[in-house]
Amino acid sequence: MSNKSPPPRPAPRLYLVTPVVDHPASLVTELPGLLASADVAAVLVRLKETDQRSMISRIKALAPIVQNAGAALLVDGHAELVARGGADGAHLSGIAALEEAMPSLKPDRIAGVGGLETRHDSMAAGEMGADYVLFGEPDATGQRPSAQAIAERLDWWAELFEPPCVGFATSIEEAHDFAANGADFVLVGDFIWADPRGPKAALIEADTAIKKAHAALLMGQG
Repeated sequence: MSNKSPPPRPAPRLYLVTPVVDHPASLVTELPGLLASADVAAVLVRLKETDQRSMISRIKALAPIVQNAGAALLVDGHAELVARGGADGAHLSGIAALEEAMPSLKPDRIAGVGGLETRHDSMAAGEMGADYVLFGEPDATGQRPSAQAIAERLDWWAELFEPPCVGFATSIEEAHDFAANGADFVLVGDFIWADPRGPKAALIEADTAIKKAHAALLMGQG
């Protein structure tokens, strides 16, 4: 009898980050078409800092649109607003923020985490019950690891650990490469919204790129 090979990893999916949301009206109009055009698993809402009531109302305006499209709505930071706004979870930055947010999010909501500078931090986040770990986002000064370093971290995590890993892509090429290196989700944001062809064309291209990378991966394993 031959050893059964592990089942192939499912195709990576997109994780779309919004521009900073002050007035959500244009996003409310644009999101349904965007989410219908590509395989988006989740949307991360970046809120303009203001009073809590205003931020909650922005979440409430966007949550049903995202959820009706079959995606999850996460809030960037502000775990305390998740339940009140009807969101599905929060994305936290760093181990301390994750630890602080866990009691309000678990067990019903998603707690994702980035800002993980070391492998040790990543493993600690996994042990704490993070629903995903994000690699490659810029720090407070806008610096980020090289694309190769991010790909290596994704490859390491995908090989050894169960929770999903997310690659923070700043281009179509990075989206492809991170999918090829085992990312379960590829986070896309600013470059999608800034694309001169419009965000829908960019999102479709990113979706196609990660699916191609995954197909090539499966062929290589065959």
